[in-house]
Amino acid sequence: QVQLLESGGGLAQEGGSLELSCVASGRVYAMNDMVWYRQGPGQQRELVAAINPNGLRNYANSVRGRFTISRDNARNTTYLQMRALKTEDTAVYYCKAQMAPRMGLILYYWGQGTQVTVSS
Repeated sequence: QVQLLESGGGLAQEGGSLELSCVASGRVYAMNDMVWYRQGPGQQRELVAAINPNGLRNYANSVRGRFTISRDNARNTTYLQMRALKTEDTAVYYCKAQMAPRMGLILYYWGQGTQVTVSS
């Protein structure tokens, strides 16, 4: 069974940095788009950054220039490097991936989320 597992969340000071990781475990035939979302307290879940299999990236305006998404296809892993953190970055961060557990089947998977808290 394919699962996504996030790690790297925690507490950071404003202006600090954190790096999140999301690894797919289980049998993965192919991994397509990988996306980071976040949901702050009392807010809707929003897209933070996305990366396709060729490395094409897309960012929310609120994080562009501060966050960097990357992926390691050999390790079925995506990363979100976060710099110059702001208190408004406080949220639960979720990883979502479009993957093929076997040839001919494409499914979307979500991780369980990892808390990021930025203090002033």
